[in-house]
Amino acid sequence: MNSEKIIGIDLGTTHSAAAILENGEPRIIHNDRGNRLTPSVVAFSEENEVLVGESGKSQAVLNRQRTVLSIKRKMGTPHKVSIVEREYSPTEISALILKKIKKYSEDYLGSAVEKAVITVPAYFNDNQRKATRNAGRIAGLDVVRIINEPTAAALSYGFNNIEGDENLLVFDLGGGTFDVSVLEVKKGTIKVKAVNGDLYLGGDDYDQRLVNYFVEQFNVEFNKDLRVDPAAMQQLVIAAENAKKDLSYTETAKIQVPYISFNENGPLHVNMTLIRRKFEELTNDLIDRMFLPTKQVMEDAGMSFRDIDKVILVGGATRVPAVEKFITGLSGKQPFKGVNPDECVAIGAAVQAGLISREIEEMQFIDVISHTLGVEDDEGYFVPVIPRNTPIPSAKGRVFTTVRDFQDVVDIHILQENSQLSTSTGERKAISENFISLGRFHLEDIPSAPKGKPSIEVTFDVDVNGIIHVTAQDMDTGKDKKVSITDAPVFSDAEVTEKRRLLEEMRA
Repeated sequence: MNSEKIIGIDLGTTHSAAAILENGEPRIIHNDRGNRLTPSVVAFSEENEVLVGESGKSQAVLNRQRTVLSIKRKMGTPHKVSIVEREYSPTEISALILKKIKKYSEDYLGSAVEKAVITVPAYFNDNQRKATRNAGRIAGLDVVRIINEPTAAALSYGFNNIEGDENLLVFDLGGGTFDVSVLEVKKGTIKVKAVNGDLYLGGDDYDQRLVNYFVEQFNVEFNKDLRVDPAAMQQLVIAAENAKKDLSYTETAKIQVPYISFNENGPLHVNMTLIRRKFEELTNDLIDRMFLPTKQVMEDAGMSFRDIDKVILVGGATRVPAVEKFITGLSGKQPFKGVNPDECVAIGAAVQAGLISREIEEMQFIDVISHTLGVEDDEGYFVPVIPRNTPIPSAKGRVFTTVRDFQDVVDIHILQENSQLSTSTGERKAISENFISLGRFHLEDIPSAPKGKPSIEVTFDVDVNGIIHVTAQDMDTGKDKKVSITDAPVFSDAEVTEKRRLLEEMRA
């Protein structure tokens, strides 16, 4: 296989996967242990050896302080992971996972892997998308495209179902995020109609509810709080994951964690039985949180559930019976079982890679922007410029003016709305926690004039990766300036080289 082969990567919260197009068919790439999924876990041993994947997860109980889990939830934020004397950004931790995937993919293919399509949750904001791209670059990958996970799932489905005309409802409940999308499949074209979601809802939250329950029950029985013991808590996380899986197929689960703690009488053990009804009682509000995004995505798509032909489930957490029951009850349709919820995103990423390399020519897709974009006005209100669910790539501008006589500088604050509810371009909303800042910059040397006279056009340009570029132009002078995103910088080649060098120095 030549080095121009592009792999597809599902960079997940709990597990990651890679796929490749071979002889016209997308296939999952097995990792160095022969597994189709790789835990998204990074650990640092006492000897400073970097352990990624199964090796990192296997020692998490005894080395919890040096183990990083679910880093995807922190992407695009200032969060730092402190390990001994060094701090790592979420981007750098993700780069270690991608480096692992790159290496085992090269071993599988027998040649260098330099290019990749990487998937992200549809509801990822601009900072998170840039952070993902940066992680790929640090890992030594040319990220040729970033696509949304539900879109990738639809590409996986559409690869073998390109002839019919269908409307799809894709529920993606992964380890850390929830996305819901409406897509139209028509004569080989997959068009995203609308997306919505919750960046802080996923299988990890179900696990945490069980962990909290185990801690409470243990405290009642032994008057001992396990939360002060990181190793014990990690054992409970593993027990919760296993119980959740068991309860997806049986009505009861046995939770047994021997020697989890001690008291004056000797060793203490977790030994309890959990029934599915209790699990559903503990997590009922998590199910309820899926309702608003689902209702809104249908409204945004201009459809009713009667218009939906198939419901596709993505992500391991959709195996929870209460999740499937919720979806079936809401949509009135049994979910389609023809795609693997753990693998279809990576498969779809490989299909997208095939479209880019022209190995596949009979398909195309049109995605949308997931969040409304705009600016802050002088009164602290959000002024929308591009509404969410606008097809991408897309560019749109809006003209603003000065608010003071002879004002020669305009401060432009670029915002992205995170609300699950729609914002029309004629609506004004006060800036709140539902908005994130994408950057702030000044357009200077505006010719002296009374207020309201100058014309300043702010243009948003959203590329095929969903990444945003903003330009402000004085329409009278032609002077323009582009925004600099400070929360998730696009690293220079020199910065990428330096970060890559630091990662290479780690023992792996």
